[in-house]
Amino acid sequence: MTIGRHGLLALSWLAPVALVIIWELLARAGWLSPQVLPAPSKVIQTAIRLVTTDNLLGDLGISLLRAAAGFAIGGSVGFTLGILVGFSRIAEAAIDRSIQMIRAIPFIASLPLVIVWLGVGEAEKIFLVALGVTFPIYINTTLGIRQVDPKLVELGRVQGLSSLQLILRIVLPGALPSILTGIRYALATAWLALVVAETIGAQSGIGFLAMDAREFLRTDVIVLTIVIYALIGVAADAIARLLERRLLAWHPNYGAAR
Repeated sequence: MTIGRHGLLALSWLAPVALVIIWELLARAGWLSPQVLPAPSKVIQTAIRLVTTDNLLGDLGISLLRAAAGFAIGGSVGFTLGILVGFSRIAEAAIDRSIQMIRAIPFIASLPLVIVWLGVGEAEKIFLVALGVTFPIYINTTLGIRQVDPKLVELGRVQGLSSLQLILRIVLPGALPSILTGIRYALATAWLALVVAETIGAQSGIGFLAMDAREFLRTDVIVLTIVIYALIGVAADAIARLLERRLLAWHPNYGAAR
């Protein structure tokens, strides 16, 4: 039996919806304390109140702008470095080891130094997002270029394609599945980096909203911010999947099947 795309979409939401229903029932039965984990209905009420009376949408917009700016910068750097290393063993010898050493440093460990360099303003937050985004795109771009079938490249040379044409028509399209996978990982990493960045010295954003709620033990607001991060992550992943279907329609493993 085969299931259509809409059926698969409904199936993918079955477990989250069931979890929310169970969560609501346990909260209403008194098994979950409102101070520890408020009911989903309470979180929804809080969201409506913050949208209508406070600046929830403004904080959300600021966080999205920070994530977008950091993603654009980090993605550009990671893609450029991946292209260089993917095509040049000399570039790999010169920069790959340094990149891998930086990649191994946790966000928390580098945060004090970043604050000393950039302060606690917007630059610090965008820098951390860009730093987190750079590595998955760099690694997957390099890997994608290295995995292109050499026979296809040789066929292009036989057909008289120039080096630039080989890159544009054969190498980059062949590396595109790996590059898009890197983008999906980078989108998740961007939000992780932003959460870390917005917990230090922020005056706006979803992370600031969560830290402010912690001071007043507002668990409903804290849970709301977690839900917002989760929903944004789902939306970002859906956009990445849409890009895969559109850009890789020619690929047998993508297109209509995804």
